[in-house]
Parts: sequence; C-alpha cells; structure tokens
Amino acid sequence: MSRHEKLLSNVRNNPSDVRYEDLENLCTAYFGPARQRGGSHAVFRTPWAGDPRVTIQADGNGRAKTYQVRQVLAAIDRLLREEVSGERKGEDKGKEKGEGKGERRKNEKEGKNRR
Repeated sequence: MSRHEKLLSNVRNNPSDVRYEDLENLCTAYFGPARQRGGSHAVFRTPWAGDPRVTIQADGNGRAKTYQVRQVLAAIDRLLREEVSGERKGEDKGKEKGEGKGERRKNEKEGKNRR
C-alpha cells in the first residue's frame, strides 16, 4: 500500500480529525499542485467539467474542515471510478468526432442529436 493510499484510508476512517497538511498532500497527489493558494485556502483543479475545483482550508487548530474533507473524498472517489471505467478526464460525452460546441448546438436545435 502506497503512502497516499494509506493516508486516504486514514482520512476515510476519521474525516473529522484530519490535519490540513495531510489533506493538502492528498489533494496534490490526486489533483496536482494547487492552482491557487492564498491565505488559508488552497484550490485544486479536478479533471471534469462543471465545477472543476476542490477548495480546502484549515480551521484555527491546523485541522481541515470536516465538510471539505468529505468533498475531497467524494472527488477522489469520482476520479477513481472514472479511471476504472475507462472514461477520459474532461471528456464531453455528447460530442461527436470533429464537432465543435457551436455545431453541436445547431445540430441539437435541428433535432439531429436527440438523446
């Protein structure tokens, strides 16, 4: 079991008692370096469309906030599920090969891409 897998297991077992530094290391391992780091917050990118970020911050005692720990766990679970199922990160499922966003909308209006 790798260091990050062991840390992930510990976080899953007790999400209310996670050091901010440990959560930050876990996020860096799964999502890459923080895209923004300011004051008490760190923002990490996730590979899917929509709300592609995970924000974490420390409480006053050097611990991560519990609700943010749960959000990170949900994001990691989704990432792992997508890797197992073979979906590509950030893939647009409704997009046909060579079809741009504007073309796709036009085709949807004309009824060509009914789902």
